[in-house]
Amino acid sequence: MTDPIVAQLVEETRLTLEEMAAGCRAEIDWVVARVHDVLARELPGADPAHWRFSGTDLLRLRRIRALERDFDAVPELAALVADLLEELERLRARLRRAGLSVD
Repeated sequence: MTDPIVAQLVEETRLTLEEMAAGCRAEIDWVVARVHDVLARELPGADPAHWRFSGTDLLRLRRIRALERDFDAVPELAALVADLLEELERLRARLRRAGLSVD
């Protein structure tokens, strides 16, 4: 079960582009490309130096990076798989909250 305090901290985190790249173990250009191509939200301003990312954004891009690396997935496919995995996690959490078994 996800700890609500930890979940709040992850969402409230604000990372710079450089911190995001370091957290993903990726080049800044990779992060910028993925933000434009697959991150499911708009960031304020056109200048990436002013972008700020949440902990949730970091987790999503790390997952996308791993899918691209481990399965040689194109960015769009990696993003789709990441979406499906996130939805699966949400549905499992709902089942647990309803007191149902999750296998």
